[in-house]
Amino acid sequence: MHRIRIQTPKQRAESYQYLDVLHDALVNAWVAAGANPESVVGFDAKPWHFGALGWRGRDCNFVHTLVVGSPDPDLAEILKQVRPEEIRHVRALTGEAVDFSKASVEDDPPPVAPGQNQMGALMLSPLAISAPKAQRNGRKWLTDLSGFPVGEAVSARLSRLAGRPVQIRAWPDSLYLRTHPRHHVLVRTRRDNKGRESFVIGMKSPLVLEGAFRDLELAWCAGLGEKNRMGFGCIGTAERGVGR
Repeated sequence: MHRIRIQTPKQRAESYQYLDVLHDALVNAWVAAGANPESVVGFDAKPWHFGALGWRGRDCNFVHTLVVGSPDPDLAEILKQVRPEEIRHVRALTGEAVDFSKASVEDDPPPVAPGQNQMGALMLSPLAISAPKAQRNGRKWLTDLSGFPVGEAVSARLSRLAGRPVQIRAWPDSLYLRTHPRHHVLVRTRRDNKGRESFVIGMKSPLVLEGAFRDLELAWCAGLGEKNRMGFGCIGTAERGVGR
């Protein structure tokens, strides 16, 4: 397992409209570092995730840090070879471009050690969970964590990724949910050549995670929930924050 932070120089950030341009830039870097394309993109891709840290401007988004991790042993080794100058992409249709060639890279190890079984977490990127059929009301994505069995959902997903049972108990900060009843966000992920937009609805809330060390380490490197390779479910800690 391995996870890194890719950070642009101070006073500089990359602008983007849709998450897929960041995804594609990272795929370029994965392949340049030695990964087979099929291992990082497509139906048979191995697990990896990223989070984009930054802010929303009037007309676009800005990112100053990319957090990238993978629990897969092969991808973890390749991730150590990723070079910032390869994290770039130009969208032919729109001319949208990102270039992290001036960025720095540092390891981002899990904030827990063997023997620890609890971790406070922030959502560095929104948590995407498919809504149960009884709660959909025409919506695909869950929009409210109140009363939802978060631990069951994230454990089931991580168990499938790891190929072993994962048991993480997770609960959102109740005070945060009371003061932020609307804690979901709509994130535009791509636009096709006909101008049609795709989006995912994710949720943001501080979480408490409890489980075995290796399960918490897995959550740190694999991400929580769904759509991880498209930039969802990346967790962090209050101590490390979200950067500048």
